[in-house]
Amino acid sequence: MSRTQQLALLDPERPMADWTPDPNGEHGEVFTRRWVVDLVLDLVGYDPLLDLGTMSIVEPSCGYGAFLLPIVERLVTSCRQHQTPLLDAAHAIRAFDLLEHNVEIAQKAIMIKLMDMGETIETAECLSGTWVNVGDFLLTEHQGRDVDFVVGNPPYIRLEDVPDDVSDAYRAACSTMRGRADIYVGFFEQGLAMLSSQGKLGFICADRWMRNQYGAALRELVSSSYSVDSVIVMHDVDAFEDDVSAYPAITVLRNGEQGPVQLVDANQSFDEASGQQISSWSSGSRTRPPVSEAFEAGELSAWFDGPALWPTGSPRQLDLIAKLENQFAPLQDEATGTRVGIGVATGCDEVYITAQAPKVEADRLLPLLMAKDIAGGTPEWSGRYLVNPWEDGELVDLDDYPGLAAYYQTNGEQLRGRYVAKKRPKVWYRTIDRVDPELLDRPKLLLPDLKAAAHPVLDPGGFYPHHNLYFVVSDVWDLEVLGGLLLSDITNLFVGAYCVKMRGGTYRFQAQYLRKIRVPGPGTISKKTAAQLRKAFRARDAEAATTAALDAYGLSALVL
Repeated sequence: MSRTQQLALLDPERPMADWTPDPNGEHGEVFTRRWVVDLVLDLVGYDPLLDLGTMSIVEPSCGYGAFLLPIVERLVTSCRQHQTPLLDAAHAIRAFDLLEHNVEIAQKAIMIKLMDMGETIETAECLSGTWVNVGDFLLTEHQGRDVDFVVGNPPYIRLEDVPDDVSDAYRAACSTMRGRADIYVGFFEQGLAMLSSQGKLGFICADRWMRNQYGAALRELVSSSYSVDSVIVMHDVDAFEDDVSAYPAITVLRNGEQGPVQLVDANQSFDEASGQQISSWSSGSRTRPPVSEAFEAGELSAWFDGPALWPTGSPRQLDLIAKLENQFAPLQDEATGTRVGIGVATGCDEVYITAQAPKVEADRLLPLLMAKDIAGGTPEWSGRYLVNPWEDGELVDLDDYPGLAAYYQTNGEQLRGRYVAKKRPKVWYRTIDRVDPELLDRPKLLLPDLKAAAHPVLDPGGFYPHHNLYFVVSDVWDLEVLGGLLLSDITNLFVGAYCVKMRGGTYRFQAQYLRKIRVPGPGTISKKTAAQLRKAFRARDAEAATTAALDAYGLSALVL
């Protein structure tokens, strides 16, 4: 008999269709498979061998009870082992849900579970009503740090999709909710604030907050006041009842000093048996990380600090990244005058970018390189120009350029309709970005944004990059040598670890990720290795570039 049918038996007057959780699907609910729930509970240490009746666990967004029912099973088992009356554990579980509909389902499900385990209907009614209540977890006043465990699968809702008054209340209650955050960020913050000393939080949740700007405040909070104990990356794992693109990870955080971190990178074959292997390792019954084709497991001695982006990847990759970050300087470095930036964003490419503008003054036409122009490994200009309103960092006076003025006026409706023009109507013809006058003739490495592997290309000067290209300039580096380093798998290691990957494994080679790359000092690279990097870059030979780069970093080929 299905759970819906069991619930219907408790209330035969209610139509069975009404027992569907979140019937309108508007509250970001994604329901977790039972074996995943058991893995989370194992990782936080919610073990029936403990006297769970004297401890407390919170489920902040219980839905119809995916976490609650296994919690109840473990609590009942523990109370019987410790000869504790179950009614004495009335305060051992605290669960919330925003929807009265879901709370009703969860309470009924708990009643069924308790009666299935031999409890009376009176006990079942009393405890189900005590344990689960309607409430907005983020706006509920939680007193003190008295909770031993916080577990669950918080909802996935962007703040901009929440009514303004509720969004404002969430931001006021949760200081880590910044920018275009998902509300699960607040669930982390509020859950952590409830933990007693050495208490643990275990969520299966999107891990975007580790690598997005909106997660910076949460990353800083965690790294400054809590310990990251476990991270199990499960992007390709069938972890939920429905097929969703959630990029999930199980993250276990503890209220205590940072210690070693158990890290697991799971693939699509990760299943219940795999979870049991990880549970055994986490509990200490296995001293070495388990080995499986379904995952790679390992232990890091520490975690990454501060609000900066946190990397993801296999344990070996993260261990290597940590060592390289401790040993080498970042790519963008004042000491070498190396800078990473992005090409010009216009706000209306169909007007500003053209191959034909015959009446526009010649000095207002800036040769522009697009991503497709460097696909072959060298600049092959398509003949497109930026119709440029900038001179030495300032907007030109249209009265001085009648051809430019006429061109802009012809397209005035499009240009004036842009956000940047409405915000500054007097300079309605400006592009979103200023044009840097020094960048045109300066040698620079260009990298397209979306690629499966790094694709640095040298522009010796004479072109300006479009905003789908990122550039690297330097006062010290031989750019062909640096290009060889950026062509290597070391670049892919860093960018792949820090970027938010697109479907199909495509990387985002954006400035914020390129700046995470660590490079040896130009003066530390031998002439022989520099020549090898230069040759590999010119030949577009990524394998040879990687071999030379490993020598430049003093690494063995085995590390990759």
